[in-house]
Amino acid sequence: MPVVILLHGVYGSHWAWALKGAAHMTNARLQREEGLPPFVLAMPSDGLWGDGSGYVAHRTQDFERWIVNEVPALVRQTVPAVTAASSWFIAGLSMGGFGALRLGAKYPERFRAIAGHSSITELEQLKPFVIESTGSFSALEGDRSVLDTMLRNRGRLPAIRFDGGTADPLLEANRTLHDGLTLAGVAHVYEEFPGGHEWPYWETHLADTLRFFAAEERRAT
Repeated sequence: MPVVILLHGVYGSHWAWALKGAAHMTNARLQREEGLPPFVLAMPSDGLWGDGSGYVAHRTQDFERWIVNEVPALVRQTVPAVTAASSWFIAGLSMGGFGALRLGAKYPERFRAIAGHSSITELEQLKPFVIESTGSFSALEGDRSVLDTMLRNRGRLPAIRFDGGTADPLLEANRTLHDGLTLAGVAHVYEEFPGGHEWPYWETHLADTLRFFAAEERRAT
């Protein structure tokens, strides 16, 4: 079975996508009503560092490795239907969008497709959302920008989709990412919809991401 890793935003936890976003219900509904392939949903925490870890390495903790290496290993260990032949997808909202898009671009061989909703696109954009200092976060250039990471690995990127709400404070950041990818000739899907930086938006448009992932899964098989 294919696996979708869903990353939460700041102030969230491993419960967020299920209890606030009803991700498992959307997944089941799309399978039942639209014939989407069955996805295993893995909804990990970001490591629960302060208000948000950014899904990057810190001086003493590596939250990037947690998502890219340890979460998949745990899924394979606990879900018999997930094998070496399974496809992997990753998506997230806000800080989780930053994590999904950046990690998917940094490790393109790990994921068939990646997606973000209302995404932070530069690590600096996280600062208004958290009270803790980000001084312990990785200072490596490749860990701080979605666009830079994608351009560094252009030519071998997974399929990319991201969207933003027209009332979202991060909308311009997502438009800038879209413009940068377009200028560089990097294939991607970008969409805007009514809505803000809020759970009703993410719950609704997770369905678009799952449909996108399903199309990539079908294309591969």
